[in-house]
Amino acid sequence: MIKRFISRYFPLIPVAAVLGTMIFSHGCANTTQAPTGGPKDTIPPVLNVAKLKPSQGATNVPTHKTTLTFPFDEYVKVKEIKNLYLSPPLEKAPKYKIKGKSLVVYFENDLDSNTTYTLDITGAVVDNNEGNPFPGYTLVFSTGEQIDSMGITGIVQSSTTLLPIKGATVLLYKDAADSAVFLHRPSAASKTDDWGYFSIRNIQDTVYRVYAIKDENNNNMYDPDNEQIAFLDSAFRPSRVVTDTLYEFLKFDMKDTAACLARKTDVELSLFREKPSKQYVVKKERVGDRTGYITFMAPNAKIHKMRVKGIPRKKLITQFNITKDSLEIWVNDQRPMPDTLLFQMNYDKTDTLGMLVPTDESVPLVRDKKAKAEAAKSSLRKLKHEDTIAVYTATVDPTTVEQYGFTIEFKYPLIEDAFDSLQFRSVNPRQQEKIGKYKVKRDSTNLRRYTIMPKEELLQGYEYFLKVPHRKFRDVNGFYNDSTEMKVSLPTDEKLSSLSLVLSGVSNHYIVDLLNEKRDKTIRSFIINKDQTLLFPYLKQGKYCVRITEDPNNNGIVDTGVLLEKKQPEKVRFFKINDSFLIDIPEKTELEQEIDIKELFK
Repeated sequence: MIKRFISRYFPLIPVAAVLGTMIFSHGCANTTQAPTGGPKDTIPPVLNVAKLKPSQGATNVPTHKTTLTFPFDEYVKVKEIKNLYLSPPLEKAPKYKIKGKSLVVYFENDLDSNTTYTLDITGAVVDNNEGNPFPGYTLVFSTGEQIDSMGITGIVQSSTTLLPIKGATVLLYKDAADSAVFLHRPSAASKTDDWGYFSIRNIQDTVYRVYAIKDENNNNMYDPDNEQIAFLDSAFRPSRVVTDTLYEFLKFDMKDTAACLARKTDVELSLFREKPSKQYVVKKERVGDRTGYITFMAPNAKIHKMRVKGIPRKKLITQFNITKDSLEIWVNDQRPMPDTLLFQMNYDKTDTLGMLVPTDESVPLVRDKKAKAEAAKSSLRKLKHEDTIAVYTATVDPTTVEQYGFTIEFKYPLIEDAFDSLQFRSVNPRQQEKIGKYKVKRDSTNLRRYTIMPKEELLQGYEYFLKVPHRKFRDVNGFYNDSTEMKVSLPTDEKLSSLSLVLSGVSNHYIVDLLNEKRDKTIRSFIINKDQTLLFPYLKQGKYCVRITEDPNNNGIVDTGVLLEKKQPEKVRFFKINDSFLIDIPEKTELEQEIDIKELFK
């Protein structure tokens, strides 16, 4: 019987062996490659919470050589190691290794005793094949007998745009000293998500100082020279008890706008960059034969005396920028300049004790070797026209000419001018020409820029011309200008719209800006100190924002905060309509909006 079985089936065994080899060799050649032709894997990894080591809420966890194991249902990898975030943080960030389908997190430092820790892995883990992100999880454990139960939530936003700041580090300190945030790591911490939202869970029921920083060096402390900061004005004591079902502490898909915005917040922090505390020269450059600049570390540099060696003081032209941390220097002398202009000054410089002390300093402004070589070459070849004239730009924008007029900006300061020689004229729809009057104003922050404002009201359908005559202006290089003529007409596109802001409750100086949808471009700007109506004409269909900044010192800029003085940056508010910062302006619309400034800043 056995013989009959062998004789009947044995001839088939070699064939089956060959076919089996072919089949299994293709199936096992790359076990990590997904089969082709099938549906793409879009399912994120799943954490086996029952097998967590230590378990969620574990107590008496060892402080030495502590490891945390997160078992998943598939092979995973760490995409962002910085998102493995331990609170309170240690001196060194957590390390990890992949063991089978598990993520194992370990620490190079010992943990503190009798401390509740949280290890958040949100945004850190993806699956091995398709990179599907794991939604997130926070493991809570204690090296003592009990788990702390309080929590705090909030948002971190830019102080100037009020846009959320992703990846900011929020720090809680039990130490109330002003220096704590500079000197040591916090009592608890967390990172903000895509919406600038943070939640810090399982902390002690006590009083905290609350800060947020953009932690560029990831050391969980504040570096004032390189990082931005936000702080809460007063001490904060949490009143929220954390539970696993509390909405604010759940993990959400960042694309779920409604769910993310529904989270309640305890605090709001506005991130700003402080003025540097130390004053000294950080940069210098010779940008032209008779031109250079010096940059200071901190704003409001105070120079008591200045000169360029070998150049009479009256031949020197200087200008600070608006924040007084950069000084431009020009030499009004047509003699050949040396390779090095030695700028000598006495200014308030920070000494080794951190005090501002009048200090003599010489700053060499050296002609760049490449520029020197180019200058030598240009002397041997035919000069270009722009090398022999006073270079300037003349601009005008039809949509803003009524507010800002015409602009003329020279590349170098003028030593001779004749603004009364400018020619301003208008041509009406019947081609009748009329000479108009104008006024000239030099920019207070740029001595090379001038605004020419027509004295008459500009009218629709008219053409306006401003001519700069030939050889009426001379710059420090001794060159005269070419002539040019600008032409402008008010926009006549019937699709354009306008926005009128009726402002009331104005009891201070304010800067009112109309911004684009992304808040990165200013369309128009006004400075006001009384109730009035502002008109923003010639607007294309689209979405806009109205930003209003409190400007109590009336300097026209948004002043930043000072941490040690407990001074917040100047307050910025965006006008809201139906819980949205965006104003949707359709075509052919004259929109009027009332804004109570007092209520807005309450």
